[in-house]
This record gives sequence, C-alpha cells and structure tokens, in this order.
Amino acid sequence: MEIRTPDWVKHAVFYQIFPDRFARSKQPRKRLLRNASWEDWEAIPTLQGYKGGDLWGVLQQLDYIQDLGFNAIYFTPIFQSASNHRYHTHDYYQVDPMLGGNPAFKELLDAAHARNIKVVLDGVFNHSSRGFFFFHDVLENGPHSPWVDWFKIKGWPLSPYNGEFPANYVGWADNRALPVFNHDNPEVREYIMEIAEYWIKFGIDGWRLDVPFEIKVPGFWQEFRDRVKAINPEAYIVGEVWGDS
Repeated sequence: MEIRTPDWVKHAVFYQIFPDRFARSKQPRKRLLRNASWEDWEAIPTLQGYKGGDLWGVLQQLDYIQDLGFNAIYFTPIFQSASNHRYHTHDYYQVDPMLGGNPAFKELLDAAHARNIKVVLDGVFNHSSRGFFFFHDVLENGPHSPWVDWFKIKGWPLSPYNGEFPANYVGWADNRALPVFNHDNPEVREYIMEIAEYWIKFGIDGWRLDVPFEIKVPGFWQEFRDRVKAINPEAYIVGEVWGDS
C-alpha cells in the first residue's frame, strides 16, 4: 500500500494548544465548576493546579488563531484525566468535563472545520492511569479482575501510591501513576483501535501518537494506520519519536 502524506498536511501551519492554559471561556458555559477555585491566570503554574482553560475558550479564539495564519490545531490530551496536562487518561471516550465535555469539543470541531482549520488530537496509547476504569478494577479486585491481563502485573499486592512498597506492575518510566498497557493482549489492541476509529468518525483530522516507539508489538501501528485510513484516507498520523527519526 502506498504511504502518502495527505496533501493538506503539506500546507498546514499547526498551532499547539495546551487546553488548561490557553483560554477560559469569556461567557462561562460550564454547568459544573462555574465557581471553581482556579489558579490565578497570571501566576506561575504549579504541578497540580488548574488554570481552568476550556474548549469554549478555544472556540472564542478561533478568529485570533486564523488571523495569525494558522490552519491546523494540535491539542495536547483532552480526555478525562486527573492531571492538568491530561497524559494520565481516565476515559478515552470522554473529553474532560473541565474542558466542556464531548459537546464542547463537537461545537469547537464544527467551528474549526467551518474555517477550514484541521484538528489533530493527542493519542496516549502506551499507558493509561491509576484512575483508568479497567486498572481501577484491578486495584479493587486484584487477581479476580477480568482486566488483569490488560496490564503488566508482576505480583501482588499492587501499590499504586505508596513508594515504600514495590508497585508490582510496570509504569511508564517507572511512574506508578502511569500503568503500561499489555499490547500483546489482542483485547487491548482492539480497544485502542476502536478508540482511534471512534474519534476519526467523530470528525477529528488525525492523531499525534505519544511515545509510539514504546509499542513494539509487530503490526500494531500498521493496523492502526489501516483502520484510521479506512475511515478517512486524508487523516494525518504523526508519531512523537525522540531519537533520530
């Protein structure tokens, strides 16, 4: 099969957005967290603090982004998470409610496309988080959990928070907050493929893949590409590869 970069990418100028820190909506539309104790916008960011940026804020800045000459947006992760950067994914099917949830993202996507602005999302498929439902089930039920084989568990009991004890599972870069998926499990593989398909069908224009070189299962990314391209041949897939590309 011919490997071809979509034509639009060759003319794309990307604006990267870190949603928590880009813009709070000027007409607050959050039903939840309308009066949350957000960090002061101008203050130096802290490790665990939230500034309260949301996708409606991005929507209200689309003219600004377009006037600067950008015609594509790459978002750092936007799915539900318990971290301001959202690399600790809780639910791959839900845009974080702090950002406005799936409805806010749909509205933003439609508005961006109306301006011929493409939107690429960050796919964090190497690891999930301690709060990911499947991993949480393992924490609650131990070896009885049906999701045990979805992760790289070495022994019991698991220690997701207390560093005085061995974690007993593989975390990305030895970080217990980020349990690594067992990509050799066909169910894990299928789950990730379906997430990729879901958001392409939703209307996104591509995926930026987080540490894709860490997933070494033969044929994994080839299948990912085939399934994404089957839905949208013009979708862009780009891997974040740190070494010599």
